[in-house]
Amino acid sequence: MGTLKMNTYQAKIGYARTSTVDQNLDVQIEALTAAGCGMVRQEQRSGTTLEDRPELKNILDFIHPGETLVVTRIDRLARSMHDLQTIVARLKEKGAHLAATEQPVDTSTAAGKAFFDILGVFAEFETNLRRERQAEGIKAAKRKGVYRGRLPKIDMEAIQAKLGAGRSPTEIAREMGVSRGTVYKAKAQMASDHNGNGVQMS
Repeated sequence: MGTLKMNTYQAKIGYARTSTVDQNLDVQIEALTAAGCGMVRQEQRSGTTLEDRPELKNILDFIHPGETLVVTRIDRLARSMHDLQTIVARLKEKGAHLAATEQPVDTSTAAGKAFFDILGVFAEFETNLRRERQAEGIKAAKRKGVYRGRLPKIDMEAIQAKLGAGRSPTEIAREMGVSRGTVYKAKAQMASDHNGNGVQMS
């Protein structure tokens, strides 16, 4: 019985996060401690992937079966619906749970699991709608004759025109926001085209 009590005490791991160092973590840490978290990991950064949030990644890597990751709010944990689903999937793989102190979220309960199942349905719905809107937009643009696909990012002809006007590669690169290597590539291409068109064999 003593071992069970000890495991229960250690079962909650808190995670506090703010997106910038200007924001204070104290309120989150206090709430997580009051919720029974024996350990509270914290970081102040806005990351879009788990690699950008090393403390959270450590929790997901080392959390044990039966333990619960606790946050104050879901938006302190995930940066998007997809991000949230990824985190929950990792916790499921580990046999661990997720709970929030300020929201009705607890994946160790049937209601909590149902809540996340619903979230998953809405996430898929949102993704499908986005794809559908994108496809409709492309179709409408094609009907109007304004869809040309992805435009090239670098205008090689403009670079060659500037070279032809005697501008230096460094000046052109700075002005057009490209590397000097790109300018030299345009220059070599221009020389190649010139030789190919201008050389005649008698």
